[in-house]
Order: sequence, then C-alpha cells, then structure tokens
Amino acid sequence: MAKRSTKKKSSTKTKSKVQRKKWSFKLSNQQKLVFGSLLIILGILMFISFLSFIYTGKEDQSVLSNFPERSSAYNNWASQLGAWLSEFFITKGFGIPSFIFAGLVFLSGVYITLNLKKSKLRKHWVWGTLMVIWLSILLGFFTHKYDILGGTIGYEMNHFFQDYIGKIGTALLLLFGLIVYLAIRFKLTGETFVNLFKRFKRNVKQDFDPSGQSSESASVVVDNSFTDEADAIKSAFEIPIDHKAPTISKHSDPKQNTTPSKDKTKQESHITTTESPELQVEIKPTENEEFSETDALANKLVEDFGQFDPTLELSNYQFPPLDLLKKYDNEGISIDQEELEENKNKIVDTLNNYKIGISSIKATIGPTVTLYEIVPDAGIRISKIKNLEDDIALSLAALGIRIIAPIPGKGTIGIEVPNKKATIVSMRSVIASQKFQNSKMQLPIAFGKTISNETFVVDLAKMPHLLMAGATGQGKSVGLNAVLTSLLYKKHPAEVKFVLVDPKKVELTLFNKIERHYLAKLPDSEDAIITDNTKVINTLNSLCIEMDNRYEMLKNAFCRNIAEYNAKFKARKLNPNDGHAFLPYIVLVVDEFADLIMTAGKEVETPIARLAQLARAIGIHLIIATQRPSVNVITGIIKANFPARIAFRVTSKIDSRTILDGSGADQLIGRGDMLYTQGNDLIRLQCAFVDTPEVERITEFIGSQKAYPEAHVLPEYVGEEGGTNLDVDIEDRDKLFKDAAEVIVTAQQGSASLLQRKLKLGYNRAGRIIDQLEAAGIVGPFEGSKARQVLVPDLVALEQLLENEQN
Repeated sequence: MAKRSTKKKSSTKTKSKVQRKKWSFKLSNQQKLVFGSLLIILGILMFISFLSFIYTGKEDQSVLSNFPERSSAYNNWASQLGAWLSEFFITKGFGIPSFIFAGLVFLSGVYITLNLKKSKLRKHWVWGTLMVIWLSILLGFFTHKYDILGGTIGYEMNHFFQDYIGKIGTALLLLFGLIVYLAIRFKLTGETFVNLFKRFKRNVKQDFDPSGQSSESASVVVDNSFTDEADAIKSAFEIPIDHKAPTISKHSDPKQNTTPSKDKTKQESHITTTESPELQVEIKPTENEEFSETDALANKLVEDFGQFDPTLELSNYQFPPLDLLKKYDNEGISIDQEELEENKNKIVDTLNNYKIGISSIKATIGPTVTLYEIVPDAGIRISKIKNLEDDIALSLAALGIRIIAPIPGKGTIGIEVPNKKATIVSMRSVIASQKFQNSKMQLPIAFGKTISNETFVVDLAKMPHLLMAGATGQGKSVGLNAVLTSLLYKKHPAEVKFVLVDPKKVELTLFNKIERHYLAKLPDSEDAIITDNTKVINTLNSLCIEMDNRYEMLKNAFCRNIAEYNAKFKARKLNPNDGHAFLPYIVLVVDEFADLIMTAGKEVETPIARLAQLARAIGIHLIIATQRPSVNVITGIIKANFPARIAFRVTSKIDSRTILDGSGADQLIGRGDMLYTQGNDLIRLQCAFVDTPEVERITEFIGSQKAYPEAHVLPEYVGEEGGTNLDVDIEDRDKLFKDAAEVIVTAQQGSASLLQRKLKLGYNRAGRIIDQLEAAGIVGPFEGSKARQVLVPDLVALEQLLENEQN
C-alpha cells in the first residue's frame, strides 16, 4: 500500500508539472525593451520613407520593378527598403493616409517598451485603421486616376461606389461614415450639436446686443449638457471672458439686472461662477487615488489574465439536470371544499361551546397542513383559546393540532390542522423553483414548502450552523439528503467540500461516488465517509487545525471573512507563493450525533464546540442530526452556537423544548413535517422528499465526469495514540524539545495536551514532540486512556540524559 500510494503521489506530481508547462507568449522586460525599440525604429523609418516618397517617388518608379535586386539607384531617403515600403503602402495601398500606420507602429513600440495598458493600444489601432480607410476613400473621391493621395485602394473603392450609387451617393456615404465615427469615437449625440448651435447663437447675439454691453463679455456658466468627449469641439466656440462685465450673484439686487426681460428665463437657468468682477472660481481637477505597488500589480494581472477562476480545473463540469429527480403525479395541491367547510364548522362550534365568539375565519391550504386563521371577538383572552388545543383536536378527530396564539406579525390566532390527503413535496419542485434557481446565496438550501405552498430557501452560510433532531423514521436522513442535493445542484466542486460522518454506515454511503469531486478527508485515509468513531475525533481535530490555518491566512490578507478573502484572491491581490489559496466552503454533516457523544464524550464535544463558536467566518459550517435531543447530548454549549434548528416529530414535550426551546415538535404529524427556527419565529414546513434512487442517479452523474486527482485533503492530525519510535535523530528534534522535556519531568505527566497548554502548541507539533520524547527515553509508550509514564525522575537526571546523548 505504501509503494502504491508513493507511485500515485509521484505520478500526480508529474502530471501537475506537465500541466503547468504550457507554451507562454508573455514577453520578459528585456524582450519588451528589444521588441518595442524595434517597432519605434520601424515607425520612424516608415515615416521618413513616406515623406521622401512624396518628393522622390516618381524617380524611383523605374527601378522599383527590379526589387528586391540590390541597387544603389534609389533616391528615397531610406534607399531600397524605403522605396518599396512607400510603394506598397502609398501607391498600392491607402495613399497619404498611410502616414497614420507609421504613427501606429511607433506608438506600439512606445506602449511595449514602457509596459503600458494594451487595451488603449488596441483602440488606437482600430480607430486609426478606420480613419485610414475613410481618408483614403475621401481623397480618392477627388482624383480621376491612380494617385498618391488616396492610393489604389481609395481610387478603386470610389470607382466601385460610384458605379452603384453615383458621386452624390458616395459623398453622402462618406458623410455618414464621418458621423458614425464621431458618434462612437467621441460619444457625440444630436443634442450635443443642438447645444453647440444654441450657445453659438446666444454668444453671437450678445456681440450685437443693443443694450450697450461689451461684445466680448460673457458669463462663465456651468452647462451640463456637454459631454466630456466633446470638449475639443466646444473649445472652438468659446468666447473670451471680460472681467469687467456685470455678473449675477446671490447678493445682487434683481432691479439692477440689465438683462432684458425676454432673456430672464435663460439667465435664471444658469449659475455664474464669479461673485465679483475681480474674482473667479478656480476649478481644481480631481486626482485619482494612487494605488500601491501590490494593487497595481494585481490590476495588471487581472487585465492580462482576467480574474482567477477556481472552477478552471474542472471547467467542463456539468451540474446534474432536473430529469434525474422524480416527478410525482399528485404534486399539485387539491382543495377539498367539503373538508374545509367541515373543519371550519367544527372549530366554530367547539369555540362556541366555551362561549368564545369569532368575528372572521380564513384558511390557507398547504401540502400537508391547513392553517385556519381566526379573529376572536373583543374581550376574549388568548390563553383561553390556547388551552382548548386538546378539545379542538378531539372535535376534529385529527392528529397534530397546533395552535399559534397569536401569529407573529398578524392580529390573528392560527390553528394548524393536518389534511386528510397529504401532498408530496418533491425535491424536483423545489430545485426547479425560481426562488432557488435565481438565489444569490453563498450556500443555498431548499428545505421544502411552507403552509402557503411557497418554496423555502435559506442560506447555510448565514445560519451559520444547523441542529436537526427528530424521532426515528420521521425524516432526518431525508432532510440531510435534501441539504446535500441542494448544494450539489448549485455549487461547483471547487466551491464546496463535504465532510460526512455516518456512524450508521448505511445512510450516506451513496456519496462515495463523488469522493474526488466534493468530499474531504484525512490524508492516507481510505474511505472519505467516516464511520469509525476514532477517526471522527481525528477528523474534528483536523478541522480545528484547518480553522486555525484559515484564520491565519485571513489575518495575513487583512480580511474578516471567507467571502472577502476569496474575492481578494480572485482579483489576484494575494500571492500563492505566500501561502494563500482559494478557500472552498467546508460543510460537516453528522448523521447521528448521540452515538458519538455516548462513545467519545468530551473528545467529540470539545472540537464541535470550538468549530461552532469560531468557524463560521472562515467557511466551515456544521449540520448535526440526532434522534435523541436530550440535554446530555445537545448540551448548553452546543445549543448556544446553533441558532438554526430543525425539529421533526419527537415523542415528548421535553424533547421539543430541548431542541426548539418551546413546544410544538411533539404535535407534528411525521413523514417530513417539521418546524424550522433561526432564533426567532417558528416556521412549519413540509420537507422535500428525495428518495435513495434519486440520490444514486445524481451521484452517478457527477461521479462519471472528470474529477480531481484525489479528494480534498484536510490537515494531518496526530493524536497521542499515534506515537512511534522512529524519531531518533537528535538534529531533527523540535526547537522546544528541551523545554517540553522539562515540563513533562516537572509535572511527571506525559501527555500531549499538557504540552499544548504549557507551551501553547498545536495538535500536530505537540504530538511530534511526544514521539521524540518517547524515542529519547524520557516518556514511555502509549497506554490507551492513561497518561504516558515519565521515565526520568527529576530535572538533574534529565540534564545528565541530554548531556550523555550529545557526547
């Protein structure tokens, strides 16, 4: 097994190295300098060649036919190459507008050399090329033969257009091309030109104002109708400002205003920026906040490669389709008017027998329960109705009557009565609902439907932990399958991992098929689904180590929770070389918690309590199910950190109070009927039913796809029973070996937990030091639940032992 695992790891490393070694066309800084300088020189050479061609082009025509034969008869300033480039771009190409190409090549060299943003360079090339084409056609419009103005392309394009739409059509087409260019390139609109014309007209009118004002005066106005892209056009219509001109200020007298009355409306719609003839408001341009070198590098990486995509390794992964889930015939709610009328009459008659009048009654029909909302007459005490719960149940001859007095948020009293014909809530119906499909939650879970037949979807990340209890056969395992199915239909394997604990060994075995997609396990562990109680302890402690490691990563990244951390990592602001990585959510599911408490006790409760108290911020969430919600199983520490709770039907009111802190779970009717609370109101739900064949089809569909090389590996945890006698090399001993030995000898107690408390060590390090102490003969071997025997009586003997080892 060891050889096989070694070969597997080596082959995995070889594959990863092969996958990393891909062709890359990214230039180094030295290559950018060389390539950019070449383009700058080429752009200058093209410009010199084109400029010379205007004067020497005719003289070089006779010898260009011999190109590329070597000759010195060229008159071009760039000799033979310059004459050929000019002939190709100007005569046979686009004519004089080809100078723009020389400028674009030169600009490309500058961008590459200085490592500027390539997106702007691409825009320059696109708009520059379009301008070359348009200018070539425009200049070709005025020539009647091949000429260097528009080149061959400009002449031929004009000849082509004029054959079909004539000269007038060609001229209008050129005008349309100019309008399109200005509209897209400079974001101009028709309103821009209208405002320009109005302003020009107003300024001209002021030049010839009969009131005697200076023709050069104008107020500086704030006109928001002009766009920033049209500043170049606006500047052509600017009129110089004469500071001697009168201005309108908030202190001026309206009677002294010399503006004619017909222009009063126009004057009021503008605000002057001067309050006296001598002062002007200086508008200081805002400056962009400077980024740190890390942010600049991150922005550049995002620009070049895009945001980091954690799903890239399984980019072809397909989520399971809805067809894998069963569709039932009787899913729709059927309304039985006779049953509604009969129940209403029985409720009214029972209350009238106790002289309780009702002013109104309303029914809301759910999948398994109908809620009757009554409004009692004035002066009726609510407690009087609440005490009639058993009498109403007797009159209706129904199991599970539950009275809500009053309904939170409403001025009514609710009486929940089970339907004679229950409706199945299929998993397919809640998964296919728009509420679930369009949810933006981190970990969405579709539990089922409410009494009003609405799909109930909650976010596990906001709970943040879930406690589930109920008697045997009331729907706990189906509820766990509904939770796991919801996450499988919504989250990619890179985004969430499951740690499944199944002491019964039969409930969660189907999820073995998705081990390399969604499951997490301890290193060197054969089975991903944990059924052995000793492995459960190691797994829980390993999750505590994972929690501590994640908090350390969040601290180094200056983030408060996993959402901020992953967003920062996707934006490439965290360096993987510094130990950072994308963190998937981890969901721990325990199917039978009472069995673990009975067999392991504090060894299970302590790490569970630690995780429940601290793990929510770093994306580790717990779902614990038990069929015995007694106080010795669900302790106060656990209850305090599990605000979200689900109660299926239980056998006694005491169990209901233990799980819900109130009654109600003992009055449920079973078969998926449940109560949900998240620390406030109780919500009655019918849990969605997902059968074993459905789960099998889903896991087979996922398991048949390409997966990761292995399951997600949790940190290694070495307990006290993991001691070996292999650590005999003195040079490999821990730096705190001597301090740990002194602590053990002084206390005469050989345990890893003692080292953790005294030296503030983690689980792994304390376990390794205990192994080294055993190899050095300071402590004895592991003896089960007992502490290891200390073989050194005092510190003097310890010093002698250590000196003898060094000698």
